[in-house]
Amino acid sequence: MLYAIIWDDVEASLALRKSARAAHLARVNQLVEAGRLVVGGPFPAIDAVDPGPAGFTGSVIIAEFQSQAEAERWISEDPYTEAGVIKNLTVKPFIQVVP
Repeated sequence: MLYAIIWDDVEASLALRKSARAAHLARVNQLVEAGRLVVGGPFPAIDAVDPGPAGFTGSVIIAEFQSQAEAERWISEDPYTEAGVIKNLTVKPFIQVVP
């Protein structure tokens, strides 16, 4: 089943994100290679593709997991979690209707 992993960043998270980004993306790419990732990306703090020093306010990942517990475990072991990027976290089932 698909699960949406949605989080808000801590204030001024840009330095934390940068320190863990390579490891986070390597982990996300494992989902891509396994054909399990539907979409993922950050929410910019301003209305711009590159928010520069304004940074990001959070992110979303929608991917296939065996269970909600597995999705929760996956994000709990993510480098962004370990670096302290995530302030508020929601993991819930998701049904893709379109496309």
